[in-house]
Amino acid sequence: MAEYAEANGLKRMGARPALSTYIKDAFSRRDFAFALSSFSNDAANARNRLGSWWMVILPTLQAATYGLIFGVILGSNRPDNFLPFLFTGVFLFAFFSGAFSSGATSITANSGLVKSLSFPRALLPVSAVIRQFLNLLPQLGVLLVLLLIIQRTITWSWLALIPIIVLMVIFASGLAMVAARMTVQVRDLTKVIPFITRVAFYVSGIFFSVEQTLVNYPYVWAIVKWNPIYDFIELARGAVVVGHTMTAELWIACTVWSLLSVVIGTVYFWKAEERYGRD
Repeated sequence: MAEYAEANGLKRMGARPALSTYIKDAFSRRDFAFALSSFSNDAANARNRLGSWWMVILPTLQAATYGLIFGVILGSNRPDNFLPFLFTGVFLFAFFSGAFSSGATSITANSGLVKSLSFPRALLPVSAVIRQFLNLLPQLGVLLVLLLIIQRTITWSWLALIPIIVLMVIFASGLAMVAARMTVQVRDLTKVIPFITRVAFYVSGIFFSVEQTLVNYPYVWAIVKWNPIYDFIELARGAVVVGHTMTAELWIACTVWSLLSVVIGTVYFWKAEERYGRD
């Protein structure tokens, strides 16, 4: 039967293609991922009076709240140039947490789409990442305005944000694909996602200097430096926050994290292509 179908140009619905074919097909349909992320954003904000403005308002309020609370609590122990330090961390972490959370549910939340249309399923977690990237853009605008007001200077290093954001999107895409497959196989993982993101928030140095905090614990510091989210945020701070630098070590770490993430994520997700949409 299989030989007859192949001889007559018929293909098994939902069959997993070769990895190279899969990647080529997904790239050729990249417009689908962009359109889905754009429409998802519009639908999510359609009933809100402020609409897309909430993409900027919520993280800004969050950063302002942390700034008020921890700026007072930390006192003299707070990092130098605290507000730019804090806002950079909060805005970029919001991208990572959003990409992870929405990527994890990208298959299960679109089961109807998965069952009714034939397309590379990897486009769904990638679309979730694109959506978070679109949300990040206006937040970056707010961040740059804040930097200009507080630091009163514009430097060429700000342009380094462009390759940094590209690396972040690549890394998040791989992370989203891994999370999407794991959630399909174990639905209970959706219950622990908020816990995972909260832990990541506190160990990534969003509102405090991890290096200063762990100065007396060199072994712990050596482990914490392997946190990819921390690496990306520190690299971005080095680009835009006065008093911070972009080191070669951070550039290498972020590049390696991005490549490893997207390669492992793509292969891992592709391996289960035939399982998606089959409850």
